[in-house]
Amino acid sequence: MARKTRYLALMATTASTLALAACGTEQPAAEPGKNAAPAPVVANPVAVTYDGGIVLLDGKTLQVAKNLPLEGFNRLNPAGNDRHLMVSTSTGFRVLDAVGAVLTDNEVKAAKPGHVVRHAGKTVLFADGTGEVTVFDPKTIGTAAFPAPKHKTPEAHHGVAVELENGELVTTVGNKDKRSGIVVLDKDKKEIARNEQCPGVHGEAAARGEAIVVGCQTGVLIYRNGVITKVTSPDAYGRIGNQAGSDVSPITLGDYKVDEAAELERPTRISLIDTEKATLKHVDIGTSYTFRSLARGPQGEALVLGTDGQIHVIDPVTGAVTKKIAVIGTWQEPIEWQQPRPAIFVRGGTAYVTDPGKKEIHSVDLASGTKTATGTIPGTPNEVSGVLAG
Repeated sequence: MARKTRYLALMATTASTLALAACGTEQPAAEPGKNAAPAPVVANPVAVTYDGGIVLLDGKTLQVAKNLPLEGFNRLNPAGNDRHLMVSTSTGFRVLDAVGAVLTDNEVKAAKPGHVVRHAGKTVLFADGTGEVTVFDPKTIGTAAFPAPKHKTPEAHHGVAVELENGELVTTVGNKDKRSGIVVLDKDKKEIARNEQCPGVHGEAAARGEAIVVGCQTGVLIYRNGVITKVTSPDAYGRIGNQAGSDVSPITLGDYKVDEAAELERPTRISLIDTEKATLKHVDIGTSYTFRSLARGPQGEALVLGTDGQIHVIDPVTGAVTKKIAVIGTWQEPIEWQQPRPAIFVRGGTAYVTDPGKKEIHSVDLASGTKTATGTIPGTPNEVSGVLAG
């Protein structure tokens, strides 16, 4: 509830800016030379936001390759290919050519750009201000026009959508005041499943076998093989709002909060949702964490960056903490969710962890648990992401 209040407050303070943003529309095809991919500049790029810009780092050395000025609170997401990121700005989803170190003018205009989801070779953008859902093949970025929105929810809300391999579209249900569940449409936009027993629906993760999990204030919904299943939290208010999935594991990793009235709850328990058995297990890792703390390793291991400065490596099947990797010092989550806090991004067998207090970023080899590089950020690091492959 507190997260929702802060989200609405942020939207209110930026309303004058966002009012200028149009709904997601089709973009013109790239003109010859205008958006042509430049020669490679950054190897295996990692991107970090700070107040005033985005810095691109060499993925191996973590040396600064390019500093791109960009005002405002901007969010980063992999675009789904080995070159680009999608940057959520005040006007829409803008394409960052991370390899070429260019923030392009190629953009999907959107009012209140929200979640970016990659699944089954498609990238899906959700515009919170309109409920428009745009779906595209990330391999075509820079060479073809972005398509017009594929779907528009009946009412605008802070939501998320994912397209499955067979063309089905899973999208949230809600409005500006409340969010209640999900609906599944076939490739002809015919409704095939719905469940609105999911108050405060938020976040999405995909598990092995193309099971889609979304969080609720009372558990999760699992969509698998044409059926939506509700897994209920053991607490009256047991919110799972942020998740991380893996294609090699049937179990998703989620957060878990139980104090609806808290201005900021600092949980120590995480959730493990088994999409095949439709069960929910909690693991207390003995330290708090935040929504930027959750990730998955190459073998599907659950990774949680704790406020103790360690990456907690968890076996998703047993719930056992198999390893703790010390990376940074202890820290505390700030009250406002937009404020910087340590974050983790995983690519292959390497985890990248930011340290806002020292304006640093570290790379860690997950197999050995050793730190492989440290880089310095020209501002306080906030979000971290990167291309999906190098």
